[in-house]
Amino acid sequence: VLSAVLLDLRLPDGDGLDVLKSMKKLQPDLQVIMLTGHGTIESAIDAMKNGAFDYLTKPCNLSELEVILEKAVEQRKLVMENSGLRQVVHRQTQGIEIIGESSQMKTLLEMTKKAAQSDATILIQGETGVGKELIARALHLWNPRSAYAYVPLNAAAIPESLLESELFGHEKGAFSGAGTHKLDLVELADHGTLFLDEIGEMPLSLQAKLLRFLETGEFRRVGDNRLRTVDVRIVTATNRDLLAEVKEGRFRQDLYYRLNGLILEVPPLRERREDIFPLVDFYLQKFRSPGPERYLYSLSPETQKLLLNYDFPGNVRELAHLIQRGVTLANGQVIFPVDLWPNSHLEQKLIDDGIPLYHQTGSINGYPTLEDIERDYILETLKTANGNRAQAAKMLGISVRNLYRKLDQYGR
Repeated sequence: VLSAVLLDLRLPDGDGLDVLKSMKKLQPDLQVIMLTGHGTIESAIDAMKNGAFDYLTKPCNLSELEVILEKAVEQRKLVMENSGLRQVVHRQTQGIEIIGESSQMKTLLEMTKKAAQSDATILIQGETGVGKELIARALHLWNPRSAYAYVPLNAAAIPESLLESELFGHEKGAFSGAGTHKLDLVELADHGTLFLDEIGEMPLSLQAKLLRFLETGEFRRVGDNRLRTVDVRIVTATNRDLLAEVKEGRFRQDLYYRLNGLILEVPPLRERREDIFPLVDFYLQKFRSPGPERYLYSLSPETQKLLLNYDFPGNVRELAHLIQRGVTLANGQVIFPVDLWPNSHLEQKLIDDGIPLYHQTGSINGYPTLEDIERDYILETLKTANGNRAQAAKMLGISVRNLYRKLDQYGR
C-alpha cells in the first residue's frame, strides 16, 4: 500500500488526470502530487477536484518537494486515523430509550421522528437536565446517516482558546504547544452527525467561522490555508434564550437565523409530571443492587408523594441522581425521603408537610428523634465513604476529631 505518489500530468502513453482518477478509485487514501511542465490554472483546478493532494510545476524546488511529500505522508496517516476513529465512534453510538408517557413528550417524539428524516440544521432548546442530548442522538439514529459517526461537542466544556482547534483541527506548529497534527471533529463526523451542545456558549470569534461552515460545508484547520469540505448534519442545543443573547450582542444574529429554522423544545419535568414515575422505574432498574441477587428497590408512599410534588429544578438529571442516592443510602429495599435528601435543613420541612422521614415504629409519634436522624446520617455517610473517616468527615462538613467523638458516642 502506497502513501504518496508523484504523478506527471503528461505521460508518454496516457493522461495523468485519468491515471489520478484510477489511483483514487483503487486507493482513496492515496495522496497524489501532480507535476507538470505545462501548468495552467485550469489543469491545476481539474487535478485538485479529482483528489490530488497538491500541484507543482517543473522544474520544482527539491526542498519544497520534500516538504510537500512529508505533508502528503502525514495527511494519509491522519486520514487512516480519522477512518479508524470514525468506526470506533460509530460502534460506541448505542441505541436509545426515551421515557415519556405525557402528551408533551409524545408530541416531541413525533416531531423528532419527522425532523430526523431531514438534513436541516436543528436547534434543541430546553433547561439544563431535560435530556437535550438524548433527542440529538435520536435525530441521528432515526436518520439514514446513522450508519456513520455521531460526534458530540460541548462548547461550554472546552476553553475558548482550544475550541476552534477541537472543532476544525490544527496543523503541527500552528500555535505554541501544537506539537502534532490534531484531527478535527468535523471530519470525524463526515457523512454523520455533529452535535454542538451549549451553542450559546460559543465565542463570537468562532461563531462567524461556524456560520460559514454551516452554509458551505467548508473549513480550514488552524495553521493551514487548505480549504477542506465535509458533508455533515448539524444538530445544536442550548439552555439559553438565544434571541435575548442576540439583543445583548453575545450571539450573532445571522447565525441565530441560520440555526432556528427547525426548533425542538424539550419541556421541563415539572410540566410533565406523568413522566416522573416511569422515569423512577427506569432508574430503579438501572441502579439496582450490584450483588448476585440484583434485587430491585421501591419507593415508600411518602417518597412517592414527595417526588410527585417536587419541582425538579435539575429536571431528569436531578431525578436520576436522587434515585441513585436513594439506592446507595437505603437500609433495606425501600427508599424513604431521608435517603433522597439526607440534609438537616429538609428534615423539619418534611415533618411540617406531614411526610415521615422513614418508617420507625419505636420513635415518638412515628418520627425519629433528631439524635436518631443525626446518628443514622453519619453512619450512612461513613458507609458511603467505605469506612474512610477523613473522607466521611469532609462529606459531612465536620472535623475528623468531631466525627471520632460522635462515633465514640455510638460505640463505633
